[in-house]
Amino acid sequence: MGKKRKKGLLFVVSAPSGTGKTTLCRAMVRIFPELHYSISYTTRPPRPGDADGRDYYFVSPEVFQEMINRDEFAEWAEIYGYRYGTSRSLLERFSQEGRDVILDLDGQGARQMRNKDLQGIFIFLLPPSWAELKRRLTRRQTEGQKALKERLRMAKVEMAEARWYDYVIINDEIKKAEEQLQAIILSEHCRRERMAEALEEMLQGK
Repeated sequence: MGKKRKKGLLFVVSAPSGTGKTTLCRAMVRIFPELHYSISYTTRPPRPGDADGRDYYFVSPEVFQEMINRDEFAEWAEIYGYRYGTSRSLLERFSQEGRDVILDLDGQGARQMRNKDLQGIFIFLLPPSWAELKRRLTRRQTEGQKALKERLRMAKVEMAEARWYDYVIINDEIKKAEEQLQAIILSEHCRRERMAEALEEMLQGK
């Protein structure tokens, strides 16, 4: 009988806009080649530089609603007037194949994931300060003042959710934040319950 394949781990990273969660997630994929970065579906129009299938899967509101009706999302949420969702079948397939997945989700989506059967490790990314978050969002220049104020308001709501996450990282220096997230991924693979099967095989002399 072949060795039972271990299920992959699911790492969920949340943060207010402008905190660098997407950059951090993509850095982990470079460090861990076996780690898959999950791309969300969205009804948001592409921004300059966005690529379909790399940044998001861009779909119409009608297509997104059809996917909801077919229960194809592990989670979905409406943020700033646009919908974002994570494919349930994709996560399940990677889990069964033993491949780890990392994805960045807002607080709504992360809470949905925590309340469902797809178990994950939840990591919240904080900015070094409120002033720095405001500076980063202003520097992006992707929206007007009204939208900026809404993002800042939502940032406070999202940061209040950080209390129930498993880990919190302060992204002051990107290199340091990368090292901390890397350490979390490595430590989760070494948790006793994940190593129980290998330990039992050793004790039995297999």
